[in-house]
Amino acid sequence: VRPVESGGALVQPGGSLRLSCVASQAITSFFNSHDWAWYRQVPGKQRELVASIALSRNTIYADSVKGRFTISRDNARKRVYLQMDNLKPEDTAVYYCNTFEESLRWNQGTQVTVRG
Repeated sequence: VRPVESGGALVQPGGSLRLSCVASQAITSFFNSHDWAWYRQVPGKQRELVASIALSRNTIYADSVKGRFTISRDNARKRVYLQMDNLKPEDTAVYYCNTFEESLRWNQGTQVTVRG
């Protein structure tokens, strides 16, 4: 099972994007029994946690994105979203989704480029 990410694009600083992740191959009980998260990676650096959402819908954000990014989940559709507002050049990265425990195989991610 690999989550499929989409929604990345080239945007100007201050712009917004909404990333989507669908785990259609996962059975519903698996999706609904895990916390989910978005991660990002820049070439040459380790993958980092951006945001996570628990079953209770409690959320955690990296300090660098607090107040700008919002994570949400749709259990019925087995989807996880990342709304990104006021994007900055340092948000440029490949974005991935996975369970919080990183229990699924990583997919290709979706490229977000913030450049004027």
